[in-house]
Amino acid sequence: MALPLTVLAAAHIGPAATWLPGLRRALFPALAGSGRPDHVALTFDDGPDPLSTPRFLDALDGLGVRATFFVLGERVVRHPGLVRETARRGHELAVHGWAHDRPWWPAPARDAADVLRAVRALYDATGVRPHWYRPPYGILTSGRWLAARGAGLRPVLWTAWGRDWTAHATPASVRARVGAGLRGGGTVLLHDSDRHAAPGSWRSALGALPGIVRGCRDAGLSVGPLAEHGTAAARCGSAAEEGGEVAGAVAG
Repeated sequence: MALPLTVLAAAHIGPAATWLPGLRRALFPALAGSGRPDHVALTFDDGPDPLSTPRFLDALDGLGVRATFFVLGERVVRHPGLVRETARRGHELAVHGWAHDRPWWPAPARDAADVLRAVRALYDATGVRPHWYRPPYGILTSGRWLAARGAGLRPVLWTAWGRDWTAHATPASVRARVGAGLRGGGTVLLHDSDRHAAPGSWRSALGALPGIVRGCRDAGLSVGPLAEHGTAAARCGSAAEEGGEVAGAVAG
């Protein structure tokens, strides 16, 4: 007996409720990217981009920071040299899917094939198998969840973002937005490309980067990739206590 379309739709899109920051932090801290309470994970989505990604790599070199780059498979096969350069500089590479599309309709077979294609593209470019998966737009449907797990990837979203993809973003607004949601053990989402954002918006993320890193360090937190972040969630009490200190340091 065929299942009603409403049931199939709910099963498909239901897990995407984890996009809500409060829900995932409270119920799914590992998925939210909660880690060691003395560490902040710095992550970038949507690359590689030959125009903007090298500028982020240079900025991170200057700050002495390594990060995790969630890349799109279709961009990896176009710019494998840039992917290799990102890895050569000590950064971690992770899967952001094959293309930056919205999963409105159930397509589990396509999801599985696309994630595996992206994994293979990264492995072919770097010789390293990725560990993490973040779906485009943070929409983690049941099909994409299963695709990630089937490819041996761990899904992870974020605890703080800069809304750096918007046309009205500025370095100051990105710093303030990140600081408002950031605490020890958090994962920061920024973008090193404007391919799926307002033209030139990556400049706001780039301009905010030194202040974000400085604010974390002023609050006594180290900054690095997810590989160094740990898997345990920060305790709710300590997270609340540290949140204001980080917010003030970053926004300032």
